Amino acid sequence: MIGHLLLAAYAAHFAPAAPGVCADAVEIPPEAEAWRVALYSPGVTAPPPAPAPALAAYRAAYLEARKKDWADVCRYRADNERLIALPAAERRVVFMGDSITEGWSYGDRSLFVRGWINRGISGQTTPQMLVRFPGDVLALKPAVVHIMAGTNDIAGNTGPVTLEMIQANLAAMATLAKANGIRVVMAATPPATKFVWLPDLAPAPRIAALNAWIKAYAAREGFEFVDYGTVWATAEGGMKPQFTFDGAHPNADGYVAIHKLAREAIERALH
Repeated sequence: MIGHLLLAAYAAHFAPAAPGVCADAVEIPPEAEAWRVALYSPGVTAPPPAPAPALAAYRAAYLEARKKDWADVCRYRADNERLIALPAAERRVVFMGDSITEGWSYGDRSLFVRGWINRGISGQTTPQMLVRFPGDVLALKPAVVHIMAGTNDIAGNTGPVTLEMIQANLAAMATLAKANGIRVVMAATPPATKFVWLPDLAPAPRIAALNAWIKAYAAREGFEFVDYGTVWATAEGGMKPQFTFDGAHPNADGYVAIHKLAREAIERALH
């Protein structure tokens, strides 16, 4: 009953908008937000019990919204408008990515200090990021963009994809940034030997191949490259158990472990 009421509330919240006009983003329910905070508490290596009705209602509303806004360009629209009106120091660095970037703000809040902005969205692939790149990165006119992606492409979240297609999307984002005077940090796709939502897939070889390309491309174009796998990865290409709660997503300890690497990569790009 509670789930049905929540779903109805979120459906009402997402009344149809005029074509091409952003509606309000789907907001995560308080119960689900509290679960997410608990998920990224220090020492967590297995997900805590989830508030099933609230999460189900949120997911249903979110999936319905994606039918009108495939790339979720509306997600950060209001905050982008707020930031654009502020001095440049308030939007100096933007992190573009998927859930591994989005969760970073929970796992290591100390990284996202004044002017360091998180624009990660759970589940996203590189074509979705490319679509929202103008609004979520270019419009903010940061000094640096940190791009980390590829996990969900390899998982096929938005359909079949080749490594060359992922590479083209990453290169397109980096090229757009460079053309707009934004310095680029390209991060390796995080290590994983399994995805819990796709247990039959063995992603490690494709991740390794993609990362070899990212490293070479960054060197060729003069971009900074950072590989968090040097801290996170096992010899088999997975994520060390102490740094993850599901084998693919870092936990709080995982984010804290790469804090220095991330900050140094950004500082190199800035200076």
